[in-house]
Amino acid sequence: MALSSPPDPPERRLAGHPISFWQDRLYHVGRVGVAGASSVLATYLGSCVLALVVYSMAIPPVTGVQLQRSLENAFSSPEYTQRYAPVPLSEMDRFLLRAVVAGEDSRFFMHGGIDWEAVGEAIEEYRQGEDLRGGSSITQQLVKNLFMTTHSTYLRKALEVPLTYAAEIVLSKRRILELYLNVIEWGPGVFGAEAATQHYYGTSAQRLTRYQAAALAACIPNPHVRRPETVGWYQRIILRRMNNLPPLPL
Repeated sequence: MALSSPPDPPERRLAGHPISFWQDRLYHVGRVGVAGASSVLATYLGSCVLALVVYSMAIPPVTGVQLQRSLENAFSSPEYTQRYAPVPLSEMDRFLLRAVVAGEDSRFFMHGGIDWEAVGEAIEEYRQGEDLRGGSSITQQLVKNLFMTTHSTYLRKALEVPLTYAAEIVLSKRRILELYLNVIEWGPGVFGAEAATQHYYGTSAQRLTRYQAAALAACIPNPHVRRPETVGWYQRIILRRMNNLPPLPL
């Protein structure tokens, strides 16, 4: 009696099965897609880190948020223009530096890029029924302005974390603050402290009063809505915080 041959292994028996074929194709496509996305993200992050090295010595010619605003207004507001006049930190009034740190990130010189204490406080307040407020540090806001847009997505938040720590490694605290004050929005089409003080007060960032500085800092959280003359409530809060803020180590 002839001996029967052993059964084919499962992978051989299923090789011609249509379900197995499509499973294999989907697995291959998924693997290629993940590899491609990982390569794109790595290239993007590497380019941003290289840009940070350049920005340690030079002012950015344009930022991600500036490009976003230009595209948003290209057709809806053809008359839209941008004011962008970067100046060294030494040409900004010390009141403005204190007001911005007091209003946006009072522990800026103490944390390593992300103020996890502020993040925890915001989450706890939300759990207690209050509106969810931002807990982003000055460094986080800087990398968002430089390389991203104002659209809040999980992807943007995920990219912010490594870029924030990269910025803290590549740049000094002084340089981070200098870049931040020069690139953030202070109003529609108004980018940087010098452009803001010229636009709102007709003077330079080097000649601000304590009250003007606090009013400007109060506009930063919502620059498309707030104006220095309408933020007295938050201006007063920032003035109190300025009194409690220790000397800036600059």
